[in-house]
Amino acid sequence: MACGLRSGVAARDATRLAVVSRNGGTVVVETLTALGVSHVFGIPGQNALALFDAIRRSDLRFVSSRVENNSAFGADGYARATGEVGVLFLSTGPGALTALGALQEAHATGVPVLVIASQVPRAGIGLRRGMLHQLDDQQRSATNVTKSTAAARNAGEIPGLIADAWALAQSAPAGPVWVEIPQDVLLEPTDVPPVTSLDPVPRRRTPRPETVSAAADLLNSAERPVILAGGGVRRSDGGPQALVALAERLDAPVVCTVGGKGAIGFGHPLSAGSWIEDRHTTELLENADVLVAVGTAMGEVTSNYFTLTPKGRLIHIDAERRVLEANHPALAVHADAAAACAAITAQVQLRSGDGAAAARDLRAAVQDRLAGQDVAAELRLMADLREAVPTAAQTFWDMTIAGYWAWSVWDPRDGEFHSAQGAGGLGFAFPAALAAAVGTGQRTLAVTGDGGAMYSIAELAAARQHDAEVTWLIVDDGGYGILREYMTDAFGAATATELARPDFVGLATSFGIPARCVSPDDVGAAVAESFTGRGPQVIVLPARLRMFAAT
Repeated sequence: MACGLRSGVAARDATRLAVVSRNGGTVVVETLTALGVSHVFGIPGQNALALFDAIRRSDLRFVSSRVENNSAFGADGYARATGEVGVLFLSTGPGALTALGALQEAHATGVPVLVIASQVPRAGIGLRRGMLHQLDDQQRSATNVTKSTAAARNAGEIPGLIADAWALAQSAPAGPVWVEIPQDVLLEPTDVPPVTSLDPVPRRRTPRPETVSAAADLLNSAERPVILAGGGVRRSDGGPQALVALAERLDAPVVCTVGGKGAIGFGHPLSAGSWIEDRHTTELLENADVLVAVGTAMGEVTSNYFTLTPKGRLIHIDAERRVLEANHPALAVHADAAAACAAITAQVQLRSGDGAAAARDLRAAVQDRLAGQDVAAELRLMADLREAVPTAAQTFWDMTIAGYWAWSVWDPRDGEFHSAQGAGGLGFAFPAALAAAVGTGQRTLAVTGDGGAMYSIAELAAARQHDAEVTWLIVDDGGYGILREYMTDAFGAATATELARPDFVGLATSFGIPARCVSPDDVGAAVAESFTGRGPQVIVLPARLRMFAAT
C-alpha cells in the first residue's frame, strides 16, 4: 500500500511536472518572447494561473497593478511611451470586464494593445454551469472596444492567433486586440513544438494613386492651404517627418489636434500651435481654400465642439475608414498618414506663400484673446510646469482642468504629450505614466485632479512595488472641477461635484512614497526637484483652476 501510495504520488508529480514544463501557458509565453515582448501588465486570476506560472519561468517582466482598468491604462501608456505593443493579461469575468473602460481609450486613440484573456474551461463556455467568473459571452463583451477578438480551442492555435493579433494591433489604424484562452487549454500538457521564431508583418495602408493625384491637383491650385494634423500622424511610422515635408512643400500653416500635438515642433515657423478650442483657430481652418485633415476624425474637441465648418475643399486622410467624411464632405484618402503625406508631397508643386505669417498671426491672436481674460494664474502654472519638466520627458494628463489647459498650451519640446481625450475616461494619467516609467526607465509626469486621482489611488502600491520613476501631481480643488464649471455655467449651480477626499500626502507617505503639499508659487520648483530624485513621488497642489473662454 505504501508502494502504491508512492506510485500514486509519483504519477501525480509526473503529471504536475509535465504541466509545468509544457502547457498552453508555456506556449503563450514562448510566443510573446518570440515576438520580442519584454513587459506584461495585469493581475493574476484563478483561470489564468498557468500564464503566470509560465511568466515565472521566463525572462518577461510582469508589472502588476491593483485594478484591472489601471493595468489596461498601463499597457496603453507603455505602448505610447515605447512605440511597442502593450501586452495585457486579464483574468476571467469581473477582471476582464473591469478593463473595458480603459481599452475604450486605447481603441479610440489607436494604441496597439494585445490582450490575453483567460476563460473558464471549454466545457463551460456558453453555458450556465455556475463556474466562478463565468460570463454568457465574454468575447462578445470585448468587441466594442477592440479591433478584433479570437478564442483558442487548443494549444496548437495559440502561436498563430497571437501572431495574427500582434500584426493587426499595429496595422493602421492601430488598436487593441483580444485573444481568449480557456483555463484547461492553458493548463493541459501539450506537444506543440517550442515557439522560437515569429515574424508577423503589420499592414501599412497605402493610398490609391487616383486619390493622391486628385489631392495634389487641389493643392496645386490652392492659394490658402492649411493642414490639420491629428494623432494618426504621430502614431504613423515616419508620420511627423512626412507631415513637415508636405507642409514645407505647400508653405502651409499646421494646426495640431490634442492627439497630434508634437507632430510638428512648436518652434517650426509653420506651426500654428494646438489651440483647438479657439475661435481664431477655427477661422483659420474653415477659411482655408483647401484644408488637409490628416490622422483626425475632426471630432467634437478638434472641431471646437462642432462649430468648424470648412468653406473650401477638404482633403481627409485617415487609415480608419469610418472617420472619413464622418463630419464633413471631403476628398477621402483612405491611407496611413505617412504614406499619404509622402505620396502627395511627391506630386505637389513647391509653393512660396505666407504660411509662416499665418501661423505667427494666429498664435499672436490667441495670446491677445487670453490677455483679455482672468487666467493669469493658469498661464503661470502651465509655464512653471513647462520650465520644471525636462525637455525630453513624457507627460501624461488626465481629464482635468489642468489637462484641458495642457491640450492647448503645452509644448512637448523633445518629449511626448499623452492624454485621455480619445474616450475621455478618468484615471488614465497615473497608471499610464507609471507603466511608461517602468518601460523606459525614465521619469515621467502624471497630472490629475483629485477626482481623477481616486480612480487610480490604489496604484500608489504598484508604484512603490515597482519603484517607478514617476512624479504624480494632484491638483486638488475639492471635486470634479471641470464638471463644476460646466454645470455652473449652464445651470447657475453645480450638483454632485463636491467630493470628500483623503489626505493625499499622508496616504502616499503611508506607502513609503515621498509626498508634499505645495502652493502655486512653489509647484514648479517641487516638480523640478522631483526629477532629480529616485522612485515615485507625489506632489499635491490645492488650487481651483478656471478654464479659458474660447471666444
